[in-house]
Amino acid sequence: MVARAYNKKVKAKSFQVGDLVWKTILHLRNKDRKFGKWSPSWEGPYKVKQVIRSGIPNFCAVALALHDLGYKASGIRLDSGDLAYLSIEARKVFRAVEKEFNLPGFAKMVITASNDLNEETIDALNKQGHEVDAFGIGTYLVTCYSQAALGCVFKLVEINNRPRIKLSEDVAKVSIPCKKRCFRLYGKEGYPLVDIMIRESEPSPKAGERILCRHPFIESKRAYVVPQHVEELLQYYWPGTSDKPRAELPSLEKIRSRCMQQLEKLRPDHIRRLNPTPYKVSVSAKLYDFIHCLWLNEAPVGELQ
Repeated sequence: MVARAYNKKVKAKSFQVGDLVWKTILHLRNKDRKFGKWSPSWEGPYKVKQVIRSGIPNFCAVALALHDLGYKASGIRLDSGDLAYLSIEARKVFRAVEKEFNLPGFAKMVITASNDLNEETIDALNKQGHEVDAFGIGTYLVTCYSQAALGCVFKLVEINNRPRIKLSEDVAKVSIPCKKRCFRLYGKEGYPLVDIMIRESEPSPKAGERILCRHPFIESKRAYVVPQHVEELLQYYWPGTSDKPRAELPSLEKIRSRCMQQLEKLRPDHIRRLNPTPYKVSVSAKLYDFIHCLWLNEAPVGELQ
């Protein structure tokens, strides 16, 4: 996993700081791997279901290879989990790497923390003790938080037709892999019941036909829905495809009008001010099975001793 130069120098050892971490970094999986090539399991975004077991080893492997090529890595960003604990453990790892590979300054890698930080959470971190060098404060800094703030993130779901998944200690941040289509299913009273995502290759849901809707991550949450009307939600505005040409983007006034019309279609309990009922977004049975199969294949397996 590390560049060829380190394959020659490094022997697997037992460290006091996270044996599993160092086995991941230092273990020679493929001795004949050419310089600059990476293990197939590394392709795509860093898998950070367990920061200490996966995210930090991946960073250290890349940082060591970059150093060998004459570049210097800057540091890491922690965006989920116990920020105080993870920063302390990460610093231990950096110190061990500096000592083992004789790399002055590696122990001082910048550790940045984010994840909806505000004055209270930073104060709590300071009281706990941490190794964070910088805090990334965004939402609470630029918005009046008594008003709703819409957080939007682009997440990678596929590389060259190969589905990818981002894993996180925070299940809400786990991405849903592969190309998808999205549909809104309406009930007898005309209200939307649920939105459902399906794989691009699956047949579209049809009015009057029963379809199983599943929560993406909670196995017990599922329901059959017989929609009276089905609306496809995703439109190609950029860049478009050969079979689906790019649609013209409506004006801001038309977008606003459509937003208001969509809100009027929702059940009153979904838009009430106090304790609104969450609107359900589900996945098809096939997409659910695929998500969890890929999750198990990509997640690192822990080792207890």
